[in-house]
Amino acid sequence: MTATTLRRGRLSGRLIVVSLGAPAAPLAVLLLVREPNLQVLITLGSVLLTCLVVGGFALSRLLTTRYHLTAERLELSSGLLFRSRHSVPPHRVRSVDVTASPPQRLLGLATLRIDTGDQGRGLRLDGLAAADAADLRRLILGWRATGPVTADDGLLCELDRSWLRYAPLTVWGVGAVLAAAGSVYRTLHEMKIDPLSLGVVQDLVRRFGSVPLWYGLLLAALALIALGAACSTLTFIENWSGYELRRAEGGVLRVRRGLLATRSVSMEEGRLRGVELVEPIPLRWAGGAKLDAVTSGLGDRDENRRRRPLTPPLPRTAALRVAGQVLAGEGLLDRVGLASHPRAALRRRVNRALIAAALAAGVLAGLGPWLGQAFVTAGWVTGLVLAAVLTAFAWDAYRALGHGMRGRHLVMAYGTFARRTVVLRRDGIIGWTITRSPFQRRTGLLTLGATTAAGDGVYKVRDVSVDQGLKLADAAVPALLAPFVEEQ
Repeated sequence: MTATTLRRGRLSGRLIVVSLGAPAAPLAVLLLVREPNLQVLITLGSVLLTCLVVGGFALSRLLTTRYHLTAERLELSSGLLFRSRHSVPPHRVRSVDVTASPPQRLLGLATLRIDTGDQGRGLRLDGLAAADAADLRRLILGWRATGPVTADDGLLCELDRSWLRYAPLTVWGVGAVLAAAGSVYRTLHEMKIDPLSLGVVQDLVRRFGSVPLWYGLLLAALALIALGAACSTLTFIENWSGYELRRAEGGVLRVRRGLLATRSVSMEEGRLRGVELVEPIPLRWAGGAKLDAVTSGLGDRDENRRRRPLTPPLPRTAALRVAGQVLAGEGLLDRVGLASHPRAALRRRVNRALIAAALAAGVLAGLGPWLGQAFVTAGWVTGLVLAAVLTAFAWDAYRALGHGMRGRHLVMAYGTFARRTVVLRRDGIIGWTITRSPFQRRTGLLTLGATTAAGDGVYKVRDVSVDQGLKLADAAVPALLAPFVEEQ
């Protein structure tokens, strides 16, 4: 019997503009060069040949890709020389996402990604008309739900422009600036160009070469922080413009965001196992936080980390409100009322802080006999300062520890540089891992890991007493750990 056809189609013909437009760039360069030599002709010829090959593959995919959605399966076929065919039943569909890069947006196109939970590979339909991609996603979600397609249930959260104040407070921006500087230096070095001989660098040397070393280092640090803040702000604008979190048709949470490249990620609520509140320094000092989903069906672990954010950096109170709407429960992320951890956990963190401070001081002081007494003095000063600072962080890390059960959820909290609070559904826990270092065995501590088929895979309750950990595991998932525990 012939299956009922819900949708049949092919890629948009507008993709041919991209396929045939790629070789135009080297030809334009060739026209601009008045007297091209042999080296220029060879280079441009190589680029032109590469563009023709890439454009040819894209054109063949455009002409041969077909999709067919029936009541029983989704079929996708493509390829000219090597033909491939995929068939996916409804129960294999995990999520359906729509993205659009800047060139695609100019042409009114989009990419539809269908995740099937197969090692993160899934199916991709590049070059669909944007309206067709949105309509096809709606059909697939309703088809997968085996029920009527309903309208959106409601908006849970949308972008507030005041959240832009949190954009410069993500520390990765400084790392991005350093990485970019390293890449530029390496590229110039490969081209046999000395960066120190450039005019801009020479001008900076003339301006600041005579200032004291400490003043130059201070200016360099301030410039690095300013560039990092600007980079973080621009990235925030690109990633989170037009942000919406919506409970949509087919029982999914849909996150839509992006300025130049738009992204729309769908998370099936049936696969949602919890949420994670992340408060990195200095975002936490400004009262901000981020919210991530603990869910499966978003590809492999790396793709899951890229696609799981539910919110941008926003006020902590707003993040708690969104978490309550997503989990249908208030106060689950509240740290008040969580069980405290033994004082041995504090001693462990303080000991590690003092050891790190002593090692740093010892390295500097050890250079003293060869490089001068100043290094011995610097070692003592560095050791004392680091001991005070790291001990304060150790105390903060201990205060962040906590665990407890709230209804059908297990709550665990930890961290200082990036404080995290995880709410995990107890029925999503499929196993326990218990780890004990030599120090933990000596002080009667253990780390209890809740294993789940979502998110990072294991979420840990760190440095609890043996009695605390075993009782928590048995209360959270009764009888799961009992066969492996011996009564003393």
